[in-house]
Amino acid sequence: FLGVNYYTRNVVRAAPRGRSPETVRVEGAEYTEMGWEVYPEGLHETLVRLWDEYDVPPLYVTENGAAFADRMVDGVVDDPRRVAYLEGHIGAIERAIADGVDVRGYFLWSLLDNFEWALGYSRRFGIVYVDFETQERVPKASYRWYRDFIAAQRAVPASAGA
Repeated sequence: FLGVNYYTRNVVRAAPRGRSPETVRVEGAEYTEMGWEVYPEGLHETLVRLWDEYDVPPLYVTENGAAFADRMVDGVVDDPRRVAYLEGHIGAIERAIADGVDVRGYFLWSLLDNFEWALGYSRRFGIVYVDFETQERVPKASYRWYRDFIAAQRAVPASAGA
């Protein structure tokens, strides 16, 4: 298999001769706490292009996720932006499969909020909130959405697509 890690795209513009191209922010686009544009279509484009233009084995999306400024309020962590991110990116994979790409799996980054190498504990990627002082874990709304999404996929008989 070939693993694909996808988080964002970069849009660049030419710079004057002798200077490196510049990354630009897309007006009206949504961005994560990492400053990464939310662009699910880029995952679809990547999977289709790999499949169509290269002799690759079956594909797995081995990392995909987003950091948002999650807060626990009254014991609940509502993270609708992450839910929308997951819906969009999993939808992009579903479209790639419909386009004939052999995608065999998807791995979400990350189960837990954790230590990010460059930024320590300041960014939250997990679908389970971690209170770093007490180590309490609280499933976020995205956790419940992802759990229910997986359960719905398992409920579809294998012969339904045949």
